[in-house]
Amino acid sequence: MNGAVAGRDLRVLLLIPAVLAVLMLFIYPFGYGVLLSLRPAEGGWVANYARFFSEPRLYQTIGTTLLISLPVTVFNLLIALPMAYLLRVPSTKQRLIAAALVIPMTLGTVLVAQGMLTYLSPNGWFNRTLLALGLIAQPLQLLHGPLAVILSLVITGFPFAFLMLLSYVTGIDPSLGRAAATLGASPSAQFKRVYLPLLVPGLVTTFCLVFVQAFAVFPSAVLLGSPAGSTRVISLAAYEAAYEDFNYSMASSIALIMGAVQLVVVLLALAIRRAAYRGPASGGKG
Repeated sequence: MNGAVAGRDLRVLLLIPAVLAVLMLFIYPFGYGVLLSLRPAEGGWVANYARFFSEPRLYQTIGTTLLISLPVTVFNLLIALPMAYLLRVPSTKQRLIAAALVIPMTLGTVLVAQGMLTYLSPNGWFNRTLLALGLIAQPLQLLHGPLAVILSLVITGFPFAFLMLLSYVTGIDPSLGRAAATLGASPSAQFKRVYLPLLVPGLVTTFCLVFVQAFAVFPSAVLLGSPAGSTRVISLAAYEAAYEDFNYSMASSIALIMGAVQLVVVLLALAIRRAAYRGPASGGKG
């Protein structure tokens, strides 16, 4: 059977579930959120946006979130790239490390935050160990600040960045590196001249995905940070508007601003990629 009846290709019908899913899970909620944001409790249709950018307590959450998410994203890429490159050749070590790094991803941010509260609290194992060794005189205050939130995002974001980059670097034809070696290229030169240019598309894609994940930080900012102070991120502002002030219109506006900021950063990353690299999307094998 070729899926054709009376001259019509019925395989097109297979698209219906996907189209319905997109409509119900993305287009309708997005459209409803836009309309809701333009219907503020008071004032004109842009009153919510005017309020957001006129109140420091609200618009400063953008800078706070960027100051947390951007460094975390760059750090995750910087440590994931060399590790993925060194493990590019399939081996038992590669499979074991990849399997081990899946564990933090499956735990989720809440369980990771709970574990950090147990280990890094003033009475936690980390401080008690340092005290027992005489390395510190009093417990370190490691929680309820930006450092704890950043650490949690590294724990959950690094495995994702590593696995993404590993899939890209293993997709590059290894014969390219061997050809460069026959021409006298050192391992560092092979990485710089052969692998790194071909990894630019993968680096940018990984950056965008890891950044979006980090920018949407919420449980870590609440459990490990200072929600009313140094880690009051934009997702917390949206939560407060929706579930403390019960102003769903304002919450929708904040959510749309949050999405717009993410889109701007992603577009900038893609623009930099286009300006810096115009080659193939991958090295390819075979």
